Amino acid sequence: MTQAARASRGWSAFRKHVLSRLRFTSFRLRLIVVFGAVALATAVSSSGIAYWLNREAVLTRAQDAVLKDFRTEMQNRAGALPERPSQSELQRTAAQMANSSQRFSVLLVATDDVGRTVYGNSGGLSGFSLDDVPQALRRAVNRQQTVTGSNRASYHLFWQRVVDHGTPYLVAGTKVDGGGPTGYMRKSLEPEEKDLNSLAWSLGIATGLALIGAALIAQAASTTVLKPVHRLGVAARRLGEGKLDTRLQVSGTDELADLSRTFNRAAEALEKRVADMAARDEASRRFVADMSHELRTPLTAITAVTEVLEEELEAETGSMDPMIEPAVRLVVSETRRLNNLVENLMEVTRFDAGTARLVLDDVDVADQITACIDARAWLDAVELDAERGIHARLDPRRLDVILANLIGNALKHGGSPVRVSVRESADEVVIAVRDHGPGIPEEVLPHVFDRFYKASASRPRSDGSGLGLSIALENAHIHGGALSAANSPEGGAVFTLRLPRDIDAVERENGGEVS
Repeated sequence: MTQAARASRGWSAFRKHVLSRLRFTSFRLRLIVVFGAVALATAVSSSGIAYWLNREAVLTRAQDAVLKDFRTEMQNRAGALPERPSQSELQRTAAQMANSSQRFSVLLVATDDVGRTVYGNSGGLSGFSLDDVPQALRRAVNRQQTVTGSNRASYHLFWQRVVDHGTPYLVAGTKVDGGGPTGYMRKSLEPEEKDLNSLAWSLGIATGLALIGAALIAQAASTTVLKPVHRLGVAARRLGEGKLDTRLQVSGTDELADLSRTFNRAAEALEKRVADMAARDEASRRFVADMSHELRTPLTAITAVTEVLEEELEAETGSMDPMIEPAVRLVVSETRRLNNLVENLMEVTRFDAGTARLVLDDVDVADQITACIDARAWLDAVELDAERGIHARLDPRRLDVILANLIGNALKHGGSPVRVSVRESADEVVIAVRDHGPGIPEEVLPHVFDRFYKASASRPRSDGSGLGLSIALENAHIHGGALSAANSPEGGAVFTLRLPRDIDAVERENGGEVS
């Protein structure tokens, strides 16, 4: 074998291995996907809930601390201002309030002695302004509440979370009861947002790790589950290839072990049944062969006697008693039929036993067909459409058996004229035998090559043995060819024989003898 051929065979084996692994891992892939999907859904749900709970806890804790500090500053510092403070007083108080522990921006709004609205901003002119406070929050802060037993304050503290240029803020506001300035506060929540982003990244990484872990667990689980399934598949393929002694090693008590035990019991029962059937089949073939062999000896003597009787029938002396002449003719006919049946049975047993062999020779197909027709005196009933010079390497005797059966069957059950045509291609010879009869019934076509099959159940007895077409088919197969039957669109039945032109090439391709 050349290096290129070895490389090609190696690549073909590798490709088959890869494809088989892909087919084998299809269930593995589905298992990993299911595990991954469940793990992903679980991790995402858990992470989402954890993130939401932590987010609310962080924001609520920061918000409560800021609002508490702002309320205290409003009560202590803004509440100490006069009812109509000056702008400088507001500015100073706002700066003092902004220096609390929470470090928020403060805006104070009041009316001075002359009725002007004055502002105090902890960040100066460019700091926190009234425009940074949502309109809805301002309306809520300035809305005076009715003082009741359950509501002792005229003005309440209101808050709202807003986002300004991508930065989250907490904005709150309230008004001093009994007359005094209105105070607003703004606190950046960016540190809390960074903490929450870090938490989100951590949860995302944990989700990814959970997904990878689930895939690894699924891989390990699928390997554990699929290994015995793979062994079971290999054993099933070996069993299908005819290796009936295939068994599985069983360990454990789980469902897969029960399946392996069931497979072993089924394989054992199948092996026993096949062995019994093979033994019965062998006994049947041996019986037919022995019976045919034993019949040949008396048939030889009977045939010799019938030949003498047949000569007496054909003699012109008239020595044969007219009363017994029909019986003699029946004996001669039935003896010839019995002789043909025994020969066919012996041929069938050789095919069944695998002892049939080819004796090959270079054959001119047209000459072989002509010889077959001439030997049986069919020249007047058969039309031959075959050019001389179409050669093939065949067994002449077995080709003659095929042709004799096909042409004889067409003449007997079809209609004259019977036409035999030959076509050739680069690697095969095609011989078609067509009659001009009524054709083959559709329900009969699938059974024409069955042994002992009779197309008419009402006439089981005929000149034929019911083995001719079956033997023709076996002879075609032993050549590595094929034989088929069909009905012609123009009427009549057509039997098509396909034979390789070089049987030796077929044998080499199949790695041995054609049988």
